[in-house]
Amino acid sequence: MTTSIEAQAPPRATTGRALAPDLARGAMLLAIAFAHAPLFVTDVRRGPAALNAITDVFHFLFVNNHARPMFAFLFGYALVQLLDRRLARPGGDWVSARKLLRRRGWWLMAIGLTHVVLLVPIDILAPYGLAAVLLAGLLRRGDRALLWTAGLTFVPATAVVAASMWFPMSNGISTYTKAGVSAGGQGFWSLLTERLTAWPISLAVGTLLVIPGVLLGMWAARRRYLEEPARHRRLLLGFAVITTALSVAGSLPAALVQADVWTGPSPAALWAAVLAQAVTGYAGGIGMAALVALVAIRAGRRRNRLTTMVEALGRRSMSLYLFQSVAYVVLFYPYGMGLQDDLGLAGATLVAAGTWLISLLLADLMARVGYRGPAEILLRRLAYR
Repeated sequence: MTTSIEAQAPPRATTGRALAPDLARGAMLLAIAFAHAPLFVTDVRRGPAALNAITDVFHFLFVNNHARPMFAFLFGYALVQLLDRRLARPGGDWVSARKLLRRRGWWLMAIGLTHVVLLVPIDILAPYGLAAVLLAGLLRRGDRALLWTAGLTFVPATAVVAASMWFPMSNGISTYTKAGVSAGGQGFWSLLTERLTAWPISLAVGTLLVIPGVLLGMWAARRRYLEEPARHRRLLLGFAVITTALSVAGSLPAALVQADVWTGPSPAALWAAVLAQAVTGYAGGIGMAALVALVAIRAGRRRNRLTTMVEALGRRSMSLYLFQSVAYVVLFYPYGMGLQDDLGLAGATLVAAGTWLISLLLADLMARVGYRGPAEILLRRLAYR
């Protein structure tokens, strides 16, 4: 019989905010910046061919299909942390905690829709919000329910990711090309119409893609892997090494195809390459969270300026994620600076790194003045009424 989470362990009162989850969220924003910036340029092959090829391989090995599962894992982890805090409060109970999680999920969906309407069509907030609404009930179920559901949803999620790579690569088209992201010569209103039409489908597909990672994050949070990394150091080290090695090895064939180093693969070979990238990239994304947890062990003993800044960024991850979209609209779109027609893959990646560095400075400034972050404040006020 499946046991409830309350039966497995009492609510865990925390003595302070753990460093590793915030460091992981701050690092995650760099991966997201790398993943999204190339989608805004009209031709990723513009610029030095050799530099673009090197950047292409880097993206396939460490960015593509890595940022999403890492974010999903951390989101699921945060759901358990929020549940524990709610249950540890005087008068806290499962029903009110579940309602709070679902209410936060609905408001995340609303913020995500607003993000799509006003800024860009590559929102990740709404899928996570819907995932919270759908999966909140599983927080009371046992580990077996979490892992079985993660495994069952991983199969179609992986197939969707692999298909999204196979079709463009089999036709010699860059996998970074996405209709409605690069604005081309369109104005705001025509882009808005396309986004609203495509949003329900992208929401459904996006939610499917993140559910396995969210569930694995819930499972890991029950064991406090990120909150107590020193206690789990050996396990985290082994997991990080294995997943990173698998991710690099599994992503390399698709990377070579994308960079035109491996030319003319058979359809079967191409399917094998993209499936390997989809599966191992997912593992590598979650492995990145384990790597950051290992870094947090040393960083927690002797904090430096960079650690403090990345931690501040992680605490304001939603606000600074939205800042990335604002920056990309201003930099790339024709009603901004119009760099979409001037940069290729390497140039877009440099823009992503610069945007992340600016967000790091903004997070540090907000931390110094004691400001939580506008999106975090808004979501808290909406969810807690």
